[in-house]
Amino acid sequence: MSTDLTGKRVAFIVAQSGVEQPELTQPWQAIEDAGAEAVLIAPETGKVQAFESDVNEAGTFEATLSLGDADPATFDAVVLPGGTTNADQLRVEEDAVAFMREIVDAGKPVASICHGPWTLVETGRLEGKTLTSFPSLQTDIRNAGATWVDEESFTCQHNGWTLVTSRNPGDLDAFCEAAVAAFA
Repeated sequence: MSTDLTGKRVAFIVAQSGVEQPELTQPWQAIEDAGAEAVLIAPETGKVQAFESDVNEAGTFEATLSLGDADPATFDAVVLPGGTTNADQLRVEEDAVAFMREIVDAGKPVASICHGPWTLVETGRLEGKTLTSFPSLQTDIRNAGATWVDEESFTCQHNGWTLVTSRNPGDLDAFCEAAVAAFA
């Protein structure tokens, strides 16, 4: 199985505040180590405030592209990191939901961890998929027509697009490995 992402461009979609820092930084490093270009996209360009455990402010990062200016056609894959408030903000952000619909409809792979699948629920594109997430999303995922499983990492290729999911920061090693494999 190839893990070479040379020449690929991967979008990391986050809100301006609330992303779980390890769920952003560890996949980012794995994607870059595999040779891809990682691009941080938020509702607005500029500062993104990360958190650890949803309560402690952590680092800040620079979103270099706004969701309104981001063209899904220019990306090969997407990572949706978690963080409760991050995911809650993104799922009501029209540009984020529209971006993800275009990615999914184009059959491009997506990796989403923890609360990240909330944005995917809003796309209306989870029917028939199997995925994992933070346990509190089970009902939302089932109501979206998907099957929820309690696994460290799960990759589903149903409906013509690949979805890699994991439950929480404790699953990051498995998540990063599966995401790189899916994106390759």
